[in-house]
Order: sequence, then C-alpha cells, then structure tokens
Amino acid sequence: MRNLKSLFVAGASSLLIAGLALAAPTAPAPVGMPAAMPTAVVASAPMKAPPKATKDMQAVLDALGALNGKAIDTLPATAARTQPSPADAVKAVLLKKLGKEPMPQAVAAVEDREIQSAGKEKIKIRIYTPAGKGPFPVIVYFHGGGWVIADLDTYDSSPRALANGAGAIVVSCDYRKAPENKFPAAHDDAFAAYQWVLANAASFNGNVAKVAVAGESAGGNLAINVAIKARDSKVQLPAYELLVYPVAGTDMTTPSYVTNEFAKPLNKSMMEWFVKQTLATPAQALDPRIDLVHRTDLKGLPPTMVVTAEIDPLRSEGQALAKALKAQGVKTTAIDFTGVTHEFFGMGAAVAKAKDAEKQASAALKAAFKAVKVPKATMPATMAPTPAMAPATTR
Repeated sequence: MRNLKSLFVAGASSLLIAGLALAAPTAPAPVGMPAAMPTAVVASAPMKAPPKATKDMQAVLDALGALNGKAIDTLPATAARTQPSPADAVKAVLLKKLGKEPMPQAVAAVEDREIQSAGKEKIKIRIYTPAGKGPFPVIVYFHGGGWVIADLDTYDSSPRALANGAGAIVVSCDYRKAPENKFPAAHDDAFAAYQWVLANAASFNGNVAKVAVAGESAGGNLAINVAIKARDSKVQLPAYELLVYPVAGTDMTTPSYVTNEFAKPLNKSMMEWFVKQTLATPAQALDPRIDLVHRTDLKGLPPTMVVTAEIDPLRSEGQALAKALKAQGVKTTAIDFTGVTHEFFGMGAAVAKAKDAEKQASAALKAAFKAVKVPKATMPATMAPTPAMAPATTR
C-alpha cells in the first residue's frame, strides 16, 4: 500500500481538492490513496464494466438513468442536492408496476422534531414508531450522502423497514453538511444526536437501556464513530451497530474501486467529489474517523453487522473493516450481497435482495435488544403516545 510520502509530493502539485497543497511529511503512514491526492501520482484504472446486476436491481438503475439527472461530481453541492436519487428511481419502478403512486411502508406513527446540533444550528430528526405498546428499543440511524447530499426524506424507507422489522423506534438523524460545514461537523452532530436520544428516549416511548446505532454509507461511518466515542467518553455503549456499506477507508485503489470505478449509482469520481467537499485539508484523510480500516483500537465495541454490496466501490473497505473488527475481538457478522449496488438497502419494495438484507439486519437488531439485561430499577415506565405521535402525522 502506498505511503504518504509517495502520495503527497512536496510543492504545488495538482490536487483533487482545488487550491490545497500539502508538503510531504517526514514519516510515512500506513494509508492507501486519500481521495485528495495529486492526480499525477496514480494513473487511472483501466475501464472495466462492473458486475452484472440482478434483474430487479437493473430495473432501478434503468429508472434512475431515465430521470436524466446530471453527474453530481460536475456540480456545486447545492445543485447536486436537487438531482434525482435512487429513492426516486425506486418510486418510478413501483409506479410503473402498480399503476399508481406508491405509498411508503406504513408504521404506527412518525414525528418530526428539531434538536440542537453540536454547533449553533438546529438539526432535524424523524422518529418512526412501530405498532405495539412499548416502551420500545431505539435505533439511532444516520443517512448516507457522502456528508454532502441527501436528507431524511431521501432515506425514508430504511428507517421504516427497520422499525417494523426490529420492533423498535428508529430516530433518523440529519446533520450539518459539507462544504458549508467541513469535517468533523457531521461526526460531532451524530454524537450529539445519540446523546440526545439517551437523554430523551422516554419522551417518545423509547427504552433507554436498549439503544443501537445504524447507518448507510457516510452514515455507517458516523454510526461506528458514535460507538467509538461513546466507549471512549464512558457514555452508554450502543447495544448493537448496523453498518451498511460504510465509508471506512482512504484507499481508492482497492479491488472494488477498480472493478466499480464507473458503477452506478456510486463511482470513484463521485467519491473523490464527496471528499473534496467534506475535507478542509488532504491531511484530514488520515484522521482515524475516516481511515477506520487501519484503526487498532476497535476492541470493546458492541456486536456489529457489516453489510456490503458487490457493485459498490466501498465493498472492499467494508469487508476490511469487518475483518479488522473480528481480529480485535468484536463479535461481527459480515454479509455481502451479489448483483446489487450501493444504496440497495432500503429498496425492499422493489429489489428482492434488499428485502432480504432488511430482514437479516432487523433480526440481528431484535436479537441484540433481547439479549440486553435490564435491571428492573432502570426499566423506563411505559408511556402513552403523545398527540405529536398520533397516526395523523404518519408520512
């Protein structure tokens, strides 16, 4: 693996992050290719078609192409946020199949709130409550989007599936985005949201003794970093962590990056763009919150499931993270799904393997919650739903 000295050449090298230059450090570090490296150092990988998608996955990809979105890596962040998403493509597939506007998977109640971010701004959260009496276990969920795009609406289907499948309240948390708020703003907000849930679970009929974290892509990175910070800060450790194709490394020459360099809906140039928007300096690519696969301090984290997809540049680093977790004594389940792409999780209404992934993740979360031993003295009292949680607010 290339070291920093071979990556960050001294002087005014042409960087992917425009206007930033970094002198070569005196000591090499064990990191692969930070996305913000000089373009002259590494040649482009040979063009190679990604693996073949399943029929139902391909239908979603075809629908996404038909929406005629622009390549986000050619746009400013504000414009990129308005482009069609894979979630829009799923709706188009279902509309064609059903002949009518598809409805989201029903849950008992949905409530929107705002909480304080780690900065001056407020951030949005959305609380999905399943059917039943409660108090319910709680899943703190972080959406994807490279820390730059997407929101609670874009990632609405995954929390619904997890709420129903795991029989848990899902608190889907937004966070401040780059480039307006550079790294580590999103990471700080994620931990602030987790702490808010611990302090306020009873207010929405949640069982504070049974709280897990989950996330997709950039959100998967946030989820494991919340668990790490909770452990290090002596804050209540999550009961479980679900990491779905997490951003976990800085090497863009891994096998999955080479194979899926031109894949959809996520490819190498898009990841370079996300990094350019998010990091203030190339040196931040070495931060252990980004370069998770090289961490040697993962011991003591909660049981974990890592979900990866075959047609995804992030597949290799997700698998490497699962291997590192196992090697350091963390009970880890790694599941790889062939024939599907980045963003497939949450597409259960249209893609069979997505539905399978949702079921396996939900079953693992349910088992983890069941395994938590709660002293009677700390068991939260059962609460009746508040008016804000009434079915009328269901989306």
